[in-house]
Amino acid sequence: MALKNNTWKLNQWYDQNVAGNAGYSAFSSGEFWTWGNNEHGQLGQNSRTEYSSPKQVPGSWVDIIGPSREVTVSGGLKSDGTLWMWGDNGGGRLGQNEGPGVKYSSPVQVPGTTWKVRTDEETGLNNRKYNISSQQAATWAIKTDGTLWSWGYNSFGVLGHNNQTKYSSPVQIPGTTWKYVHAGRDGGWFGVKTDGTMWTTGRGQYGRLGMNDTVNYSSPAQIPGTTWSTVGGCGQHVFATRTDGTLWGWGNNNQGQLGANVVVGNGNSSPVQVPGTNWKTFDTSGSATVAIKTDGTLWSWGMNEVGALGLNQAHSNTKYSSPVQIGSGTDWLNVSNVGENAFQAVKTNGTLWAWGQNEFGVLGQNNKTHRSSPTQIPGTSWSAKLGGYNKGGSAIKTS
Repeated sequence: MALKNNTWKLNQWYDQNVAGNAGYSAFSSGEFWTWGNNEHGQLGQNSRTEYSSPKQVPGSWVDIIGPSREVTVSGGLKSDGTLWMWGDNGGGRLGQNEGPGVKYSSPVQVPGTTWKVRTDEETGLNNRKYNISSQQAATWAIKTDGTLWSWGYNSFGVLGHNNQTKYSSPVQIPGTTWKYVHAGRDGGWFGVKTDGTMWTTGRGQYGRLGMNDTVNYSSPAQIPGTTWSTVGGCGQHVFATRTDGTLWGWGNNNQGQLGANVVVGNGNSSPVQVPGTNWKTFDTSGSATVAIKTDGTLWSWGMNEVGALGLNQAHSNTKYSSPVQIGSGTDWLNVSNVGENAFQAVKTNGTLWAWGQNEFGVLGQNNKTHRSSPTQIPGTSWSAKLGGYNKGGSAIKTS
């Protein structure tokens, strides 16, 4: 099989990895594309024009900031370890040592050149393995030495510095063995260390921190367990995988969004298991969750508002408290949210698909038509590196 610049194409890498003989480039560069709402310049197009089809951000990129539904910023990393962000600087979350009110519609560099980039292998195996993540008014990022840094608004002590002081430039959180990080929506973040422990700070409402209480924490507190692998969620409810392939959720469960075959209005403050032991990756949006198993099948649960669950049930508000399979395909690779009640997912052949609520054209199909089942976004060379933000999507194409 011929390689270009010693780099596997997405479907080639996947096939060879399954066969056990994959070779891959650690960090392959690609094109960064964004679409959807652009009122804060978050599409990186040097404008505030809304786009319902993908538009390319100038430059060559190797990674993308982790998705979080309420974010009005975007960002990416380059092969030299530099981090770039754009959009609304509320709370100083763009790391520019500036106050709120400033907006950038083109990429601006965050200080530093040693920000950690996910390898192609990490991305292909699980899209939740993020080293950088942002939420409404704050950002978290890991450096190559394993240190974790945060900046922005600090309500509820969410930044993890044992205070509620706002920072407009990166400040280090204690510890040096951080591996992955995820920022939740309403005041909380989660970090996994190399020893498999998971830590959190922020707002404890709905039990969203997984600490078996509803207490706020301003310094990193450990969630029980030592076999955690990845973590992600929309804020009011959160999921994490363990090294044995099990999937666990906690927080608000009023629509069955935890997938544990029960609906609990006041939520679960400790992790509860989603049925199954072969979960690979997942993401959440509003009261809906979509996940992929290791066999490439696609599943969803929670509230099916505006077709968010992808089950071809238009305008159905049916609730599913246990996983339901989307279609019969076995070639799904990664998934991410693209706003309220909307998702995108990439297949092993490099095609990209989206469904749900299509406000602002977040489904990337040059229209604003809602879709209740996966519909293809133009293009056939999309990578596994997907992103999402407040009412919009983003993804990297292979070069």
